[in-house]
Amino acid sequence: MQTRALTPDHHVSPQIDPADAPALAEAGFTLVICNRPDEEVPPSHQAAAMEQAVRAAGMDFAVLPVRHDSLTPELIAEQAQLSSAAQAKGGKTLAYCNSGTRSSFVWALGQAGHRPVEEIMQAGAEVGYDFRPVQHLLGQQIIPG
Repeated sequence: MQTRALTPDHHVSPQIDPADAPALAEAGFTLVICNRPDEEVPPSHQAAAMEQAVRAAGMDFAVLPVRHDSLTPELIAEQAQLSSAAQAKGGKTLAYCNSGTRSSFVWALGQAGHRPVEEIMQAGAEVGYDFRPVQHLLGQQIIPG
């Protein structure tokens, strides 16, 4: 299981497996965010199963499923706040979905207006995510802060 670091403290990845939880905790992750809707995965990888494995490994878990109709400023703000809280305690965040793309877009949009557009674009490009589809939004402040 390989994660992609958008920042040293915020990583994204494709779908993780419950068996990955101990290794994630060992790597310093303290929060795992599921951005994948349950209807996309079998029961063994739905949020409830993932939460059980993640919490058993000593990490926090949040469910913020991202669909085209749910990528709202409120969801973006909630994910940014959860990640910031984990970082404030010295931990790292991993957000995952099917490929990591949705999770990376949520991060990028949460940084919009708070970091230079070029820096956000570069962070994605360095780990294989193309933020051009949302680039027009990255100069705007989507969430307060």
